[in-house]
Amino acid sequence: MDHLAIVTERLVKSFGRAPVLDQVDLQVPEGTVFGLLGPNGAGKTTLVRVLATLLRPDSGRALVLGHDVVTQPRRVRQAIGLTGQYAAVDDLLSAQENLYMIGRLLGQRRRAARRRTADLLDAFGLADAATTRVKAYSGGMRRRLDLAASLVGEPRVLFLDEPTTGLDPASRAQMWGLIRDRAAAGVTVLLTTQYLDEADQLAGWVAVMDHGRLIAEGTPDELKARTGGQVIEVSPAHPGQRGEVARILAQITGSDITGSDITGAAGDLISAPVSDPGLLSAVVQRLAEEHIAVSHLALRLPSLDEAFLALTRNSERVP
Repeated sequence: MDHLAIVTERLVKSFGRAPVLDQVDLQVPEGTVFGLLGPNGAGKTTLVRVLATLLRPDSGRALVLGHDVVTQPRRVRQAIGLTGQYAAVDDLLSAQENLYMIGRLLGQRRRAARRRTADLLDAFGLADAATTRVKAYSGGMRRRLDLAASLVGEPRVLFLDEPTTGLDPASRAQMWGLIRDRAAAGVTVLLTTQYLDEADQLAGWVAVMDHGRLIAEGTPDELKARTGGQVIEVSPAHPGQRGEVARILAQITGSDITGSDITGAAGDLISAPVSDPGLLSAVVQRLAEEHIAVSHLALRLPSLDEAFLALTRNSERVP
């Protein structure tokens, strides 16, 4: 088995009577990007805060690079970097001043802190704005600086708690590249995200949390396969016939959902899960019989979004 960067055993954390982490067992191999998914309130951020020694668990055990987060918090902090949901840099300082200050607080000598600052500013595309106060930065620049700040101490484990929230597509793509670079350099990355495509793109292994429990783990492809079967997608040539297409898909696929409740993307694209790919021909025949022209018709594997929704929907039925 690969060396493990993070291990939790029956980890429990409650606030009042409500368990936020409920017997969480987790293993994250070194040098991987591990995606942690879950709806709001699932316990993702609480788990990160426990692993980063910011919260003390009620029971169970958590190790980071073999160090116990309760009995060896200093050793854990020396090994990790953390980027939270909101940029934590000082608005009144420049990027250069922020990074240099963090380096000095971490015990780096002046020359080493200046060198590390310059390297990070260059690596994160911030060298040209190094002396500009952070309050003048765009959201994407602030997030890049925040990620750079978490790397000043050259951590072996990096916790990224929804690092691309609120970013435009170009800034998200930049952050993805930076995260891939860290992983390629051997850093273990634990990534929590609300963006399923983000986990699909970056994570080699994904765990899904709901109601404080881990309900599924696997590669993105393995989680997609757990939804069963494939997905039929149809987009009518005339938007006014969307309801008719939804009705046909519901009847042929045997789905409980109908009309606008059928899973689908934005616009006029309608989709429904199927266990038998042969049903595609039945859909084509029925559309032809009802004289419904389509601009798009496809059979594909489920997306990670659909797998996530199916998994969390099923978890709600578990007592």
